[in-house]
Amino acid sequence: MTKTIYATATAPIKSGVAIIRVSGEAASLCIERFTGKKLPKARMANLAKIFDPVTKELIDSGLVLWFPGPNSFTGEDVAEFHVHGSQAVIKKMLQCLSAMQEVRLAQPGEFSQRAFENGKMDLVEAEGLADLIDAETTSQARQAIRQMQGEISCIYNNWREELITIQANLEAYIDFPDEEIPQDILDSFAADIEKLKSEIKKYLNDNNQGQRVRNGLYAVILGAPNVGKSSLINYIAKKDVAIISSIAGTTRDVIEVHLDINGHPVILADTAGLRKEAGLIEGQGIVKALERAATADIKIIMFSSEDFPDIDEESLRLIDTNSIVVINKMDKKKRVTPEILSKFLPVEISLTDKVGLEGLYDRIYNFGSSLFENNFDPLITRQRHRDLLQETLEHLENLNMTNEIELSAEDLRRAAFSLGKIIGKIGVEDILDKIFSSFCIGK
Repeated sequence: MTKTIYATATAPIKSGVAIIRVSGEAASLCIERFTGKKLPKARMANLAKIFDPVTKELIDSGLVLWFPGPNSFTGEDVAEFHVHGSQAVIKKMLQCLSAMQEVRLAQPGEFSQRAFENGKMDLVEAEGLADLIDAETTSQARQAIRQMQGEISCIYNNWREELITIQANLEAYIDFPDEEIPQDILDSFAADIEKLKSEIKKYLNDNNQGQRVRNGLYAVILGAPNVGKSSLINYIAKKDVAIISSIAGTTRDVIEVHLDINGHPVILADTAGLRKEAGLIEGQGIVKALERAATADIKIIMFSSEDFPDIDEESLRLIDTNSIVVINKMDKKKRVTPEILSKFLPVEISLTDKVGLEGLYDRIYNFGSSLFENNFDPLITRQRHRDLLQETLEHLENLNMTNEIELSAEDLRRAAFSLGKIIGKIGVEDILDKIFSSFCIGK
């Protein structure tokens, strides 16, 4: 934490502008050595010529910004060099910085970790920042911003403060063992704990909405061979990600593409055709298809109008409330859709004529909207949070106010400890590296 660190804060590609960030005690020294001038005014962009500190060769002309701690992203002194995004300029800047004994290259996420260590953000807010950087859709960005601004942390902090208050009041009686706790006070403690348990249970019972937004809805395309599954994923992905052939069993493995459907993140998967007469390798693909179907948020189950009135029984058995039934090859339809499929309100499409596909998009979007129905309350976004909330609840379920005071106080302490690990108040050393190592180097 004492060594000054540096890294590029923008992508390492040719661009109009590149940002190189320095954080630590030597940040001011870097500005003075690279510009040959005194420190500029804080938090103001200053145009300056930037030189090699050793040879005095001109590297570039760009903006230099100075953020004295603690009023900076990391809470330390921070310097930023906004130079042209030339690979030659960036390389030269990094070479000059690496030659300085006072600084070293930052590790992935080290700037954000220093911000956490210096109290500029808690762990949940830091995870929100990471999610914002990774966000690919409007829904993901909106959720990440709310988390980064502390909406979720506020909930966890309030619950933790309530537990600590009850614990402190209870432990006050431990110091006076000769005095019994009045029954009305015990009842009040019990009521507060029951209320808190109810709030946590309600929060956990969120249908995994937050994690769905963060990771994306998982939609899997299922059906018999040659109904058009691979053609559908190629059309939606706008590129050939799957092999198309009239030969049954071409798709052997699961093929996934990431989509943005009107702001909803969706992972769409193509799978092996479902049939009983399959070889060893194709059979393994079918097993994978059924495994994905069992855990999918949406099952897009395809049929071909060419097969009517016959219906693939393997596909029919997979239809449930999470399914969208699609009938392909409507351009070749010569037979009436069987009633057993009509009751599922199928989406009729023709991948050859590009007909009906907007209706499928709308159905997927509406399906996603029903799963993302909570637009106001902060949501659980990571399994880490869910596991620790469940652990908190277990400690509170074990608590019994008729037990010894010391035992009740210990259950409260453990519950508060579990909540504290979510936001990073206590006991987080073992998870810091795991969280911040997922960041890019310049963050």
